[in-house]
Amino acid sequence: MTGLFESHLPVLPVLLPLLTAVLLLVLGDGFDARDERQAWRRVLRARVVSLTSIGLSLGLAVTLAVDAHAGDWRVYRLGEWPAPFGIALVVDRLSALMVLLTQAVALPVAAYACAGWDTRGRHFHALLQFQLMGLAGAFVTGDLFNLFVFFEVLLIASYVLLVHGQGLERLRVGVPYVALNLAASGLFLIGVALLYAVTGTLNLADLALRVGAVTGTEALLLQVGGLLLLVVFGFKAALLPLHLWLPATYAAASPPVAALFALMTKVGVYAMLRVHGVVFGDTAGESALLAAPWLLPLALGGSLLAALGAMAAGTLSRLVGWLNIASVGTILLAVALFSTTGWSAAIYYTLHSTLVVALLFLLADLIARERGDRGDRLASAAPMAQRALLGTLMVLAAASIIGLPPLPGFLGKLMILQAVEGPAAPWVWAGVLLVGFLSLLGLSRAGSILFWHTLPELPSARRASPRLIAATLLLVGAMIGLSVAAEPLKRYTDAAALQLEDREGLARAVLGPERGADAVRPYRLKVAP
Repeated sequence: MTGLFESHLPVLPVLLPLLTAVLLLVLGDGFDARDERQAWRRVLRARVVSLTSIGLSLGLAVTLAVDAHAGDWRVYRLGEWPAPFGIALVVDRLSALMVLLTQAVALPVAAYACAGWDTRGRHFHALLQFQLMGLAGAFVTGDLFNLFVFFEVLLIASYVLLVHGQGLERLRVGVPYVALNLAASGLFLIGVALLYAVTGTLNLADLALRVGAVTGTEALLLQVGGLLLLVVFGFKAALLPLHLWLPATYAAASPPVAALFALMTKVGVYAMLRVHGVVFGDTAGESALLAAPWLLPLALGGSLLAALGAMAAGTLSRLVGWLNIASVGTILLAVALFSTTGWSAAIYYTLHSTLVVALLFLLADLIARERGDRGDRLASAAPMAQRALLGTLMVLAAASIIGLPPLPGFLGKLMILQAVEGPAAPWVWAGVLLVGFLSLLGLSRAGSILFWHTLPELPSARRASPRLIAATLLLVGAMIGLSVAAEPLKRYTDAAALQLEDREGLARAVLGPERGADAVRPYRLKVAP
């Protein structure tokens, strides 16, 4: 039994949420119940099933991360079809860590939604499970086409989650969100088709070997395909100038959905690392470091522009949306260094960014609940009933995203600054420090208005539910845990970055040891005379 579990471990983080989503749809929700009592029983049943599934998925993710720490690639071939022809799931240190991060965010988000947000529309928990399936699949897939498939799974779920609970504002931002993502999906397919036309493979391990052997006009086609994928992944990651959709979209979503969406931009970052860091890395011949001339200036400009947007935001949720873009820009600055130390810093800062952005979206809702009709607008309102508690949480989250010691935001930025060298150093140093300063100004402005510019003559709103507070504290604990466990995490991210550079080891694990030097040439169609 243990051997069977271990052999199927890589596919379980994808399979479990899929089966849970189907089960939840079969069981139904409370909207078609005969009476209120039956509806409440169905809601409770859906919550128990969803939270149990996420708890099990979190255990699977921890098991995967511990297993991956040994340094081997765990490969799962669906149907036992050999790569690169069959579908392969590949788990290494980075993919295991991203699956763990997904479940670490999903658990408090689902718990927060169970306080009432999940009853404002139909099938919330089934949609949540479909999105978790897409996220896990995107992180463990070993080929580009299935990366596209899992992108579509998580995007379709996100379309419905975005408008869950309905409302004019959600519909207004939802239509362009869907349209832009459909356009990006079309570009994704074109880019994938170009890569396949030139190399004859979409397996990432196979591509990492074959791209370096492509020359001449075929290399130009390959580069066009690679740049199209950069546009697609840049849109997913909200990279300049493809980022303007994000603040309004995330602010319109319900708080647990917005917190879950903090993972969506990291999928784009992850895809850039896999494709433009590994496949189009320094061993890619004429296509080597394809994204290098674009990534650093766009990441720098995007993070600075987002910090300015945060200073001008009119609501706390929009401010958090801008800070999400700024943090992604900071991550991509580290990715753009194309070094193992830079990638290690990027991975660590990704963990911090995801947790703190999710925390801030939930915290924005808690603050809005205690400010009456003003909600999270940055304007004077009634004093909050739990001002000390919420203020402390706000200070912790703000200090971390600004980069103050000893919180993980400081450690991540310090790792980035230590990794940079050469002509890019002054730009990266200036960008990271300036973004932190502008974020400090924006958050100080928001905090002073929310907690000090109050109207005492107005009655205080009721206290937030203890369940909402408890779910939010789970993210606070995870964020603090990044600082407490900084040393072992740093060793893990260092090892993950080194493993990304080992293209030959990846090829041996995925394609088999019999793959010889002649197998790395691009495929050629042989037409019989």
